[in-house]
Amino acid sequence: MKHYPMAFALMLLAIAGCKKDETNNSEANMQFRFQFDQNQVRLNNIGQPSTVPAGNAAQTPDFHEMSVHYIELAPTAFTLLGQGAIVYKGEETSKGGENAVDFDKVAKGGNQEIFTTVSLKNIPPGTYEWVRASVTYQNYDVRFNINNIPVIGNLNQQKGTVASFVGFNTYISSITPRSKTLAVNDDKKQGFWAFETNLSAPYDVYNQLSSGEAPAGATTVVNPLFSTSPIPAGSCVVTGKFTTPLVVTGNETENITVTLSFSINQSFEWVDSNGNGQLDIYADGVTPPEKIVDMGLRGLIPEWE
Repeated sequence: MKHYPMAFALMLLAIAGCKKDETNNSEANMQFRFQFDQNQVRLNNIGQPSTVPAGNAAQTPDFHEMSVHYIELAPTAFTLLGQGAIVYKGEETSKGGENAVDFDKVAKGGNQEIFTTVSLKNIPPGTYEWVRASVTYQNYDVRFNINNIPVIGNLNQQKGTVASFVGFNTYISSITPRSKTLAVNDDKKQGFWAFETNLSAPYDVYNQLSSGEAPAGATTVVNPLFSTSPIPAGSCVVTGKFTTPLVVTGNETENITVTLSFSINQSFEWVDSNGNGQLDIYADGVTPPEKIVDMGLRGLIPEWE
């Protein structure tokens, strides 16, 4: 029989002890990711299926990224806003004069990308049926026509990138929707947007960056719990029910991934003045562009695994 020296045996025990400690010290997290679903049901402000009203038109944008400022897990439909488990809240600032989301520090994410991770040990054990997510910023492409261009005529089905701010108040130092940068250095309420054209060649040399504000209250914010748990006007706290209730025991050893699936189904809506179903702007200096009336997301279905 072969005998190992005592020192070697002690070293093996020490290594085994280290490995055990590493396993015990591993920390399980809850990680959040976005999903942008063009086929998910299109809802209205109170969570009911919604069609595009007569006289309007809409399109499903090509989403690039988004950010949320606040995530809350709510046990029941009667849990008031702020009374659930607030698992994430982004940084705020008063640089613009009022309390606002600090856009320079928001956590952004694309489709199927994890945008924030929190320790499960900081989430109270319980069963959660609902998620509230306060959306701050969206970035996506839309299609539009430019009509009545002197000498040229019309340019149809051009692309443009929208940077849309739908949070309660956001301090923006600057914004770059695609490649051009707009200096802002101020607070902006829900409805502020910047739009950068992405014209086809050879007209791409004329690309421009513009900005504006949608009317107050025009952004759809889906809240199926409007009667039991209302949200403040001007916020964008989108509410959705887990397909299966989320259970946190406090003894988790593996990560939990929560997917926030947002409906982008015809989420970009405008007044279709000429009835052609396409977004039209004009370059004749006389005809006003068709009016954008909604840039809000159209529902939230959270899932976990």
